[in-house]
Amino acid sequence: MSLKNKLNRLKPHISGGASPINNTPPKTARIEIPFLSKWESENVTPYYLDQDYCLIREVKYPLSQKHGHYHFHDFLTAVDIWNKQPISHPLSAEGHSAEELFFFDTETTGLGGGTGNTIFLLGYASVVGENLVLRQHILPHPGAEVPLYQSFLENVNYKTLVTYNGKSFDWPQVKTRHTLVRDHVPKLPAFGHFDLFHAAKRLWKHKLERLKLAVVEKEVLGVERQDDIPGYLAPMIYFDFVESKQPDGMLGIIKHNEIDILSLVTLYTHITYQLCGIDNNQTRKESFEVGRWYAALGEKAEAAKVLTKLVEGSDFTSLQAKLALAYQSKKEQNWEISLSLFKEVADVENPKLSVDACIEASKIYEHKIKDYKLALDYCLKASVIVENTNSPMQKVQQQIETRLTRLEGKFAKFPRQAQHSSTLDYL
Repeated sequence: MSLKNKLNRLKPHISGGASPINNTPPKTARIEIPFLSKWESENVTPYYLDQDYCLIREVKYPLSQKHGHYHFHDFLTAVDIWNKQPISHPLSAEGHSAEELFFFDTETTGLGGGTGNTIFLLGYASVVGENLVLRQHILPHPGAEVPLYQSFLENVNYKTLVTYNGKSFDWPQVKTRHTLVRDHVPKLPAFGHFDLFHAAKRLWKHKLERLKLAVVEKEVLGVERQDDIPGYLAPMIYFDFVESKQPDGMLGIIKHNEIDILSLVTLYTHITYQLCGIDNNQTRKESFEVGRWYAALGEKAEAAKVLTKLVEGSDFTSLQAKLALAYQSKKEQNWEISLSLFKEVADVENPKLSVDACIEASKIYEHKIKDYKLALDYCLKASVIVENTNSPMQKVQQQIETRLTRLEGKFAKFPRQAQHSSTLDYL
């Protein structure tokens, strides 16, 4: 590439503008694009740069379009919800407009990292006016990465990426490939990042054996793919395309990538509705996972609001909610409420939850109330439950035995601490 060409391409970035999409072939050479008419019939046009090119596909969806259980305009509602609710959450779009979120996915020649793995498709979607605009940048051959990244980066103007496992794979891979051409293309912009994989894992690992996007689509979002090409075939199809130039196989991969990106919009909408409590079909187990997530984030008021709605009843989710609330009250040093909840769970017929609750009740009686008799009783109860449980709880048993030894010593030394205590019936 000549120095003159480099300087000409840098002018828009120096002046603060963005270079327009260059769909005009260079005058110095004629670039023959195989099967161009077939590409153009699929909304794919060439992007020319110096003596090379990449391919760009653009499709517009009206916001009234439905994908799975949601319309795309529901995403606008989701962003509006975050801006109206003062909830601190890693996926909150507070301070963003809908147009500033950038739903992004790639297709690569392998699943590993490093320079040996090439990205051959960069796809993204964002809201523009009354449409969701989806764009895909396609690498026609491995040597065309300069036009690929130039076309991708010259008009990027977004605040936050939305991906599925993109923090671990897609964006690090973009950084790696960009390093190889960084002297010829614009810099990578600084983005925020919403990775929906981690949210899906928190919310649905209890019911999904696998958390691939295609599984979440089908089981949670109501997206049914028709004649979809499996992602693991993408590298093979791309290499065949590079050799034959036939677009048919690549068009299948492009469609696969398109559905991935559209599903990110639906998934972000659904997760927002779940986190903000406006999904009318939310299960009790999903509500519990939301509450537990808020508790882990230190959003105590929001966690309590969600979990308190679940404590009525005797099902497993109710017990989990009681135990979670008990732990939160313990962190807040509200010993009376936490002890009451721990005792409720201690009396249920669920070995794992009951043992945890017994141990916590014992701790409070020992260290806060100084009632060593009741502390000893709850510790003994935990020991009996473990002994009668078929599942191995060796580590817990060792902890209980250590606690029993200490409490027996305290009880012998301070017998008056038990004068108002009653013996628990733990048989």
